[in-house]
Amino acid sequence: MEKFGIAGYQTGVVNASQLADFYYDGDDFVKLPIDDEDYAFTNATAGDMTLSAAGENGILLLDAVAGTVTQGAQIQRLGASFKPKAGRVILFEANVSVDLLGVEFFAGLAEIDTTIIGTSAVSTANHIAFTSITDDGLLITNAEKAGAGTTGVGYQLVAGTTVKLGIRVDGLDSVSFFVDDVLVSTIATTANIPIVGLAPSFVCQSDGTDAPIMSIDYWRCQQTR
Repeated sequence: MEKFGIAGYQTGVVNASQLADFYYDGDDFVKLPIDDEDYAFTNATAGDMTLSAAGENGILLLDAVAGTVTQGAQIQRLGASFKPKAGRVILFEANVSVDLLGVEFFAGLAEIDTTIIGTSAVSTANHIAFTSITDDGLLITNAEKAGAGTTGVGYQLVAGTTVKLGIRVDGLDSVSFFVDDVLVSTIATTANIPIVGLAPSFVCQSDGTDAPIMSIDYWRCQQTR
């Protein structure tokens, strides 16, 4: 996936004019997020959010805690809102891993919704994300507008292995999905690209047997102005 503005191109001197070119937000989880101010944390009966004691340079752990189906943890960045618009480009990227493959998984952008995954299905009506609800760590690419969605080719997670997930939204024309900077899928159906504000969002819930933990090293997202 292409480089991000300041983070991708600067060599030591920040060009202030770039701030007028795009809106940027992100988190490397050096300190714990603040509920109801920076993030909304939701647990489905069980679920926990904490910083990794052993994680280098900040890693957030979303822990399903229980091995009961659909129970687990969800976070959304309330302060960030990225709305697909004609002529604007959105770039989203996150470094994540899971310790167990029995996981109901979501990483990407979604409207504010306390149940992004409900009853073992992606239930939020507006989103663009990598998701998995098949209890085997197989991610699919997913875009949905007002309940009209489509999916594409995905990627098989490997337990304990960090992967970089990238999403590029080109206006209202197409959405491209990347794994470790390699294009894996493109969705080019305008009817499936949401036109509401979307927040960086993550979900880690149990398949009914495992109690998985999602590790988030960082996420970042930007949109051209």
